[in-house]
Amino acid sequence: MRVAQVMAGAHHGGAELFFERLTMGLSRAGVTVLAAIRRDAERAARLAAAGLAPLELEFGGPLDLLTRVKLARTLGKFAPRVVVSWMSRATDHMPRGNFVHVARLGGPYPLRHYRRCDHLVGNTEGLVTWFRESGWPEARTHYLPNFVPDHAGAVPAADLPPGRPRLLALGRLHREKGFDVLIKAMARLPEANLIIAGDGPEKAPLESLAASLGVGARVHFLGWREDTGALLRAADLFVCSSRREPLGNVVLEAWSAGRPVLASDCAGPHELIRPGADGLLVPCDEPAALAAYASLLLRDPGRAAAFAQAGRQRFLTTFAEAPVIARWLRFLENVTK
Repeated sequence: MRVAQVMAGAHHGGAELFFERLTMGLSRAGVTVLAAIRRDAERAARLAAAGLAPLELEFGGPLDLLTRVKLARTLGKFAPRVVVSWMSRATDHMPRGNFVHVARLGGPYPLRHYRRCDHLVGNTEGLVTWFRESGWPEARTHYLPNFVPDHAGAVPAADLPPGRPRLLALGRLHREKGFDVLIKAMARLPEANLIIAGDGPEKAPLESLAASLGVGARVHFLGWREDTGALLRAADLFVCSSRREPLGNVVLEAWSAGRPVLASDCAGPHELIRPGADGLLVPCDEPAALAAYASLLLRDPGRAAAFAQAGRQRFLTTFAEAPVIARWLRFLENVTK
């Protein structure tokens, strides 16, 4: 089967990372894949290293008339049975053609961008329910989960501060991610260090907040890191404190690494986590509750280990590459019958 994957996203981001993983995973499974991406030298290099030669285009604004022309020309030569466009910008630039057009969404984006699509794929069941409530028929809306790398064999990072249990948080430093809530919780967790791996517009305010609360010496900002598995394997507890999280790839990554998870009770983690079985959910935007739940897990290593083991099993059966790629292959075959 020939499949084109079209991504016009940012340099960093969860959807962009999963686009790369899925494109490479489909290729490893024997699918002939064309990757069309917004110009990005690092992404192009990673795809090339996996044996894929990406088509790089501008994917600009309304005045960019060449991207659709070039994409149409390439798709005409490649002749895919299915084209998957990722999010609205790529979908807006899609030409018409003799293929099944699937849009993959990772959040409740305005559906006016997707009117010309044949099918919609959401990465949560809640998102697919929203598609259907918005008027899309069940036969054209599909749930296909993300997968993350297997971090079980990663060597723990050696450059993290010793001496106290380590809480780890990952992601873009943006208000939606709730890192300020986690830093406020640290004022109630004198026994722990907090490691934050990520970058973004909130870095300076978060550093100032940590200093003002007297926890600056125990809150460590690492910047953007690629060694996610190594960081997770060195952590005692993974915390997702987001105010808004449509899915929560970071929860899947923590399960992959066999780490216990504490997450705010927003949409994505609420769908993923079975409280008391493979993690704990805490009310959003409540530092005191977050601190209390984190302290509970740090002081009860047996319970934390049980959560970690259950999460690891969820990863292996549902969110590892093999089961997710198998679901994608069945989906691709079904939509082209």
